[in-house]
Formats: sequence, structure tokens, C-alpha cells
Amino acid sequence: MRLLKYALLAGASLLPTLPAIAATASGNMTVRITIIDECKVQTASDLDFGTHGVIDANVDQTSTIGVQCTTGKTYDVGLGVGLGAGATTAVRKMTGPASATINYTIYRESTRTQLWGTTIPTETVSGTGNGSVQNITVYGRVPTQTTPAAGVYTDTVAITVTY
Repeated sequence: MRLLKYALLAGASLLPTLPAIAATASGNMTVRITIIDECKVQTASDLDFGTHGVIDANVDQTSTIGVQCTTGKTYDVGLGVGLGAGATTAVRKMTGPASATINYTIYRESTRTQLWGTTIPTETVSGTGNGSVQNITVYGRVPTQTTPAAGVYTDTVAITVTY
């Protein structure tokens, strides 16, 4: 038989000390997000017609605009006429050295017959958002024209998404 020895201290108990038991409480929280209708221009690649000498034939090129809209939201993408003096939807103008210009046009489809402007719905590209980036092809053409002096010619075209 084994003897257990306990020391009795003033105010101490002879009972062994038990570990404390943790208490718990529970509840719930609400998690929420509110989605609003929105569209964004996520990407826009340059419409680069490359390097050429005399412009004695059409120069065609494409670029891409990436639009992202809330699922189910309809939208229209319009393109401004650019910054070239006297530019129109039919004849945009890239400006270069000594304010010389090169004419070009932007179209909504590959046959290059439908001009791309800002008038909804006759000059814009329509779509319906799916929540992901949707790529839209831009079709550009530099038509045959009198070739100005050598140099770099540029323009800036505003992209507008109406939703």
C-alpha cells in the first residue's frame, strides 16, 4: 500500500486542483456585398499601322478593346474622332511633323464598311456583359493618299462605354 502525503497549508484544501474548463458562446454574422451595374475599359491595344514609305495602297490593321461589365448589363462602345484638326468619323487624322496629317478610318467590322463613332446604336458596338473581359476588335484603315513628309504620325481616340 502506498501512502500519499499531502501537506496541509493554511487555507489549502486536501482535494487535488482540477484544470479550468473553457466556456464557449456562439453567434452568427452576416456577410454581404452589393453589386451595382458597372462597365470598365480594361485594356486597349494600340492601333499601329506599322512603318511604310509611299502610301499607294490601303494599309489595314486591327487592335483590341477589352470591356468588362456586370453580368447581364447591356453596353455600347463608341470611339471619338480623335484629336486631329478637322477629323470626322469618316476621316480621322494622325498628326506628324509640321502639323502634316495622314488620314485613317476606324470600322466596326472586318469588311470595313461600317464606321465606328459615338452615335448609339448606328455607330457603336453593342454587347451584354458576362462579368469577364470581353474583347472587341477594332478595324483600322489608312487609305491610299498623298504621302506627307517622313516622321511619326499619331492620334488619340477616346473610348466611351455607355451602359
